[in-house]
Amino acid sequence: MTRLSSIEVCAGAGGQALGLEQAGFEHEALVEIDKWACATLRLNRPEWRVLEEDLRNFDASKFKGIDLYAGGLPCPPFSIAGKQLGEADERNLFGVAIEQIAQCNPKAVMIENVRGILDPAFALYRERIEAALEKCGYRIWWLRVNAADFGVPQLRPRVIIAALKRQYAAGFVPPQPSLSAPFVGDVLHDLMAEGGWPGAGRWRDKAAKIAPTIVGGSKKHGGPDLGPTRARKAWAELGVDGIGVSDFPPDGDFPADANPKLTVRMVARIQGFPDSWQFAGRKTNAYRQVGNAFPPPVARAVAAQLAAALGVQSRALAAE
Repeated sequence: MTRLSSIEVCAGAGGQALGLEQAGFEHEALVEIDKWACATLRLNRPEWRVLEEDLRNFDASKFKGIDLYAGGLPCPPFSIAGKQLGEADERNLFGVAIEQIAQCNPKAVMIENVRGILDPAFALYRERIEAALEKCGYRIWWLRVNAADFGVPQLRPRVIIAALKRQYAAGFVPPQPSLSAPFVGDVLHDLMAEGGWPGAGRWRDKAAKIAPTIVGGSKKHGGPDLGPTRARKAWAELGVDGIGVSDFPPDGDFPADANPKLTVRMVARIQGFPDSWQFAGRKTNAYRQVGNAFPPPVARAVAAQLAAALGVQSRALAAE
C-alpha cells in the first residue's frame, strides 16, 4: 500500500487524528498547545511525534510535499454561541494555517470548524480563504457534515474545508451520509448497567434518541457539564442529568427512576471514540478534551475520500 503522510495542527485529544489514521494516513507530526491533550495523544500512540507548542511557532516548511495538512482550528471566533468576532478574534488561526499550507505545499487540506463559519457575516472572509488557497493551486469544497449521518449517536453539525491540488481535484467525491445513528440508550446501556443500577433497562428505553451536541469544552467554563439550560433540557428528555459529569456510573443504590449523570467514557462514546482510547488528566481536563473533539468516524469518512482522490486505496475504503 502506498504510504500517505500527514501533519495535523490543533490536534486536541486525537479525534481527527484517529479518523485520519483509520483512513490510511500516517502522521509526521501533531501540533497541540494543551498539555493534557498532548498527554492523551502520547498515551494512546507513543510512536506519534507530538509537538506541544503554539501553532504560531510551528515551522511547517520542514514538511514540504506532505500529502495532507489537517486540523481543527479554534471554533469560538465563528460559533453562534459566542460573539462571532471572526477574523478580529485573537483565537482565529486561519491566517496562520494558510501561511503554513503555502510553506509545506501539501497535496490535500482538511480543516474542521463550526457551521457558523458559513454565516453570511463571514462571506467576505470565506472568499479571502478561498482566494488564498486557489493562489496556492487548490480547488476548495465547503462541506456541511453532521456526525449523526456517519453512525455517531449525536446531532453535531460541522463544516469541513477540503482542498486538493488541481491535478487531484477531479477525483474527489464528498462523503455521503452512510450510516444511521444508533440511539443513546443502546450505545450506553452496558456502561449504565455495569455498576448494578436497577434502572438501566428503563433508562435505555427512555433514551431512544440521538444526543444533542456535546458542549462544555471551554477552559472558561467552571467545570464539566453538558451545556446551558437548553442543552440540559434536551438531555433531561433522554433521562440524563446534564448538571455535571460523574466519576462513576450509577450503582445499585441509585434510584431506579432517577436521571443519572454521564461519565467521561460515556461522553467519549457519544463522540465516536472507541473505548480503547484513553484520556489523560482528571475528570475536568478529560471532559474538556472530549467536548472539543472531532468525531473520528466523520474524520475517517472525509479523509478516505481525500485519499481516494490522491489515487490511493485507503484502508477505510478497502474495508467496505
